[in-house]
Amino acid sequence: MALQVGAENKKQVYLLAGLVAILIAVGGRELYTTLAGPSTPSARPPVQTTPAARGSSYAARLRAGQGKEAQKLENTGLDPTLHLDKLAQSESVDYSGTGRNIFSAESAPPIELAAAPARPEVQPDQPIATTPPMPQAPPIDLKYFGYTQSPDKTLEAFFVHGDDIFLAHPGEIVDHRYKVNAIKPNSVEITDLGYNNTQTLPLSPN
Repeated sequence: MALQVGAENKKQVYLLAGLVAILIAVGGRELYTTLAGPSTPSARPPVQTTPAARGSSYAARLRAGQGKEAQKLENTGLDPTLHLDKLAQSESVDYSGTGRNIFSAESAPPIELAAAPARPEVQPDQPIATTPPMPQAPPIDLKYFGYTQSPDKTLEAFFVHGDDIFLAHPGEIVDHRYKVNAIKPNSVEITDLGYNNTQTLPLSPN
């Protein structure tokens, strides 16, 4: 009887040891898989964009890079008359500095001109290479007829384009095409965005 009890205890011990070994093996494999897995997330697939979406984003970036639109004004109650007395008063200011006066051509140092190279002789039977003339941009059809000064001392220019009147700061776009670069009392610098051409428009008396 004692022998049978000892044999049953040994079977239970062996069975328990086998279960513990299986649990240890499974737990160790799960722990190794967790620790040895990839540390970085998998790459997301590229997002496919349609041509319409790409076109709209390009147009948005173009509008953001050009600047905001100028203010369009009503042409009632505006006085486009050029006040010559105030213009003459601003032009009569004498330069009193010690350096070079950048507004006077007389104070510029003389420019030394290099000797022109001799023209090569052209043989009678040798064709003369000519380059076709570059297409010229059309003149900007804006009229600069006055300016005002904002509270922060920035000049604002008045423009006429057809029957429309615009008030623009430097950097703004007039009539969706003309960018105002610089404003001076007697002239403005305008860039035609369609031709990438910059021109200077004088102050118009009327």
